[in-house]
Amino acid sequence: MRRGFGSFFTSRRAGWMAGLAVAAMLSSSLALVAQEATPAATPQTTEPAATPSAQTTDGTPATTATLSNTKPKKKAKEDRVKQGKDTRAAVKRDNKLSPIAGKDAQLPDKQLYDKALTQMKSGHYDVARLDLQTLLNTYPDSQYLMRAKLAVADSWYKEGGSAALAQAEQEYTDFITFFPNATEAAEAQMRVGDIYLKQMDVPDRDYTKALKAEEAYRTMLRQYRDAPPKLLEEVRQKLREVQEVMATREADLGAFYASHENWAASIARYQTVVDTYPQYSHMDDTLIGLGDAYAAQSRIIRTQKLPEAARAKLLQEYDGKAATAYRTVVLEHSAAPHVEDAKERLAAMNLPIPTPTPEQVAASEALEGSRAQYTISRRLEVLFLHKPDTVPAARAGDPPLDDAAITTAPGVIKQLQTSYIAALSPNAGVPEKTPIATTTPAADSDTTPASAPAPPASTAPPTLSDVPGVGEGSRDSATTTMEAAPAAPSGPRGTGLGVEVLTPGVTTSPVSNLPAATGAPDPNNGIRSVGPKDASALPPVEKPAEAPDQVNDMNGQPAQPAAQTKAEGQKKNPKQPYDKNDESSSKHKKKKGLAKLNPL
Repeated sequence: MRRGFGSFFTSRRAGWMAGLAVAAMLSSSLALVAQEATPAATPQTTEPAATPSAQTTDGTPATTATLSNTKPKKKAKEDRVKQGKDTRAAVKRDNKLSPIAGKDAQLPDKQLYDKALTQMKSGHYDVARLDLQTLLNTYPDSQYLMRAKLAVADSWYKEGGSAALAQAEQEYTDFITFFPNATEAAEAQMRVGDIYLKQMDVPDRDYTKALKAEEAYRTMLRQYRDAPPKLLEEVRQKLREVQEVMATREADLGAFYASHENWAASIARYQTVVDTYPQYSHMDDTLIGLGDAYAAQSRIIRTQKLPEAARAKLLQEYDGKAATAYRTVVLEHSAAPHVEDAKERLAAMNLPIPTPTPEQVAASEALEGSRAQYTISRRLEVLFLHKPDTVPAARAGDPPLDDAAITTAPGVIKQLQTSYIAALSPNAGVPEKTPIATTTPAADSDTTPASAPAPPASTAPPTLSDVPGVGEGSRDSATTTMEAAPAAPSGPRGTGLGVEVLTPGVTTSPVSNLPAATGAPDPNNGIRSVGPKDASALPPVEKPAEAPDQVNDMNGQPAQPAAQTKAEGQKKNPKQPYDKNDESSSKHKKKKGLAKLNPL
């Protein structure tokens, strides 16, 4: 069988097709080189010239390229984009703060600053702080000193961690101290709040970080009112989120106390939410819970045995407070999801349901419409990462910068007691002034009828049974008048109680030498001194008897005698007697034979 042309290609036709393809590629490359060598010979046209294109072996046209040196046309003046005043100011500010812009880009302090920022972008915060610290120590008069100080704090903040965030807070505080009038001081104060916002826990855990974040944001809004509007709005939103968490904590505590029927503590917590956090997302639930707590107090009053007038007054007060809370939900939170529950409670109390004004409806709809919606990622963060839920926080309105008066459970209980006292005794708060009438014997004879016998005088001292109770008259129709004893005359005699006993024909003398009997001033003001009744001297202390020698209970023999002391003239203490049958010691000869088994 005859073989075809060539050893690489299977047939002659395949070899010719491959050669044509290589020739087409070489011709196109040579044309490109020629155009680059002689650009003037190329026609200056906006559209590429139509040239016959070579075809490849499969019939598709070969790709060709045509170069052109046509200059772009200039835009008309009216077609140019003009920068506004705000745009030019923003560009100027960006150029000022840009680390790579400026004519002094080659200065050493500028190079250190740029290098530190590059390291921070790469996540090498420790290396960046070394460069920034070198800049601060080497160039104390550099124009980048303030920005380097702020960059050190930013590096600690971006690094994260409890220790790094604590260091960042200190650096930001130092920056505000050294540069209080700088425009970056407002941002530094915001970062202080952001540090606590990062560490803020869920509402049912420690809320110290939330309190500090709230205080930091409030300080920024009070002291830096001329900060950029965008920065101020960012701080307001963060403050709303912090207050949302604080309000959630107080409302949850109020619900807990309500479940345990501790109505005073529940009222205190709910009232704190209403007074301090008006933008709370569940304010309708809070007001309904507050009204239910007052309604529970009214139910308790109905079960108590009280006078009808006092009960009616107390019910009017506490039912009125419950109805006020329900009306607030209907009027000020008409767009809230639980407004129908408040209307049902008002209807159950046989009270009219108020109608909110168009302004109140618009304000409620604007507040509820500003709240964000939950997403899957946000729900997963709240569920698995245990982060505080700030999604339903409001996005409109100014958050309160000052705390309202604190409502406490003892204060609620005191107010309840005051209401009971006012209801049971309306005149209890105004003490009655009863003048003390001094009667004379003549006046008594005029007012007392002659036929009425005089009441017998009682020589016994009055007791509690003789005193009439509150609202009761005297037990008898007669009035008992008690007269004080005459004062003791000046002199050495007397008992100090305003009474002197005299016996006819007997010269009296002081019955005692005490100050109360002699009339002398008592240095203890009548208080008896503390001491034993028997003031006689105690007997001398006797020396205790010597203790007997200890006896060995096992052998029935006395213990070893005490250690002997050396006598005069001896240099060493005498050795104690030693019995190898009783004791074993490394300083003496060891036991031998069966004596080793004897533990005694």
